Amino acid sequence: MPYCHFGCGEMAKDNTDYGLKSDFLGQMHTLEAVTATMIMVSVIVFTVQATSLTPLTSSTANAHIESQMQTMGQDMLNVLDHSSSGGVSPIRWDIISWNGEEYSWNGTSYCSVNTNGYTLLNSSTVGMLKEIAVPRGIAHNVLFTYIDSSGLPQGTAYIYNGDPSDNAVSVSKKVLLSNNDISNPVTFLANTGIPDADPSSDFYNIVDVRLTLWRM
Repeated sequence: MPYCHFGCGEMAKDNTDYGLKSDFLGQMHTLEAVTATMIMVSVIVFTVQATSLTPLTSSTANAHIESQMQTMGQDMLNVLDHSSSGGVSPIRWDIISWNGEEYSWNGTSYCSVNTNGYTLLNSSTVGMLKEIAVPRGIAHNVLFTYIDSSGLPQGTAYIYNGDPSDNAVSVSKKVLLSNNDISNPVTFLANTGIPDADPSSDFYNIVDVRLTLWRM
């Protein structure tokens, strides 16, 4: 009996050790599973965040192009409005020498719309557009806005190449005209429609030059 009791005690002890080992192995497998799950979730979250931050959408690309065109257009107007030693700037000269006609780009030159292309426009504004906008395939309109005789703003197209697209950008530059700039006020008014806004002073008018650019 003592021998049998000793043997049974050894068997019970072995069963107890086996249960502890099983619990330990089960905990290890559970921990590994939880760790693997956390790693997979972290990878998915990182991938989603990285994808959402990548600026490869069409809207982002369009916004970048529009920003470039706006900067380019404003630089063009700034250069045209610059004059040395207080002289007449190129854009002001283009306004006071304008015959009032509307022009359009025909692929080789800027032609008058009213004379079926027989009258060509040669000005500093045209030279700038032909040098920068035309080679890049950028369509453009130039509008002169001024104060009419009734004190209301009036716009007249200087260059018109069609309706702008939804992604068009516009920049503007205000040009001050004085009486000294206008050699023949009667002819200038008849051609352009730009009146003397204040006959009692040297101030003639302010022309807002608006340049609109868009991709073809």
